[in-house]
Amino acid sequence: LDREFFIDLSSSYHDCKPRNKILESLSDRSFCLSLSFKPTLRQVLCSPFGTGPRQDAGTIYELRTYDIKPAKTKEFLELVNRDIHIRMAHSEMVGFWMAELGSMNKAFHIWKYDNFAHRAAARKVVVSDREWQGKLSAILPLLKKQDMEIAYLVPWCELGTPPKEGVYELVTYQQKPGGPALWGQSFKAAIDAHVSTRYAKLIGVFHTEYGLLNTVHVLWWHESPDSRAAGRHRAHEDARVVAAVRESVQFLESQRNMLLIPAPFSPLK
Repeated sequence: LDREFFIDLSSSYHDCKPRNKILESLSDRSFCLSLSFKPTLRQVLCSPFGTGPRQDAGTIYELRTYDIKPAKTKEFLELVNRDIHIRMAHSEMVGFWMAELGSMNKAFHIWKYDNFAHRAAARKVVVSDREWQGKLSAILPLLKKQDMEIAYLVPWCELGTPPKEGVYELVTYQQKPGGPALWGQSFKAAIDAHVSTRYAKLIGVFHTEYGLLNTVHVLWWHESPDSRAAGRHRAHEDARVVAAVRESVQFLESQRNMLLIPAPFSPLK
């Protein structure tokens, strides 16, 4: 398939150089490549969105979403708030939130592991922890559904921390098949454009490794729902944001978002 890639000059020229004609633009320090061959693994990793560097580091993130039975949300949160410290003794929780807008009766939480072996070892301890399993037996009947994904932070994003307590927005993008080599550059440009407006704090960009592939979860911090609304309004009038979104949307299949309220015990507030 013929594809057009935009490769930053910070990548190795020799690693990314195709046999086809290269048109070099000295003004924006990028190459525009017209390719008529399938990209090699090395060329794929030249994408600024490729997960190679994070895979080498090993750190993985487990993203869990629980759908709670109607009228059971209050009871669920009370039980988890009382007992979650038992579970947190076995691995690091990044954050735990309840959906406020965009969904109902939903909990979302993120756990961090050094690598897959670390997760396997932690899960083994969790399963054998009789105290936690006893508490879990009271929590599970309150749930309708559980969903789990494994993701990496993209190489150009570090896990952020909020300046103070606030609310969070989880935006989930389902991208077209083809992976970061196809849509990574334009996606990063769109995120960078939003960051430049300073209306929100970027916490993390997570690219799925297990689960629905070509999915990217972007977690933002906002001071309040109203500050988020005002910031979004300004962003929609920013020419940089409009141009970047117009470029990236061609690779988008669907997207949805939720406004999240951190639980009292959540490390990210």
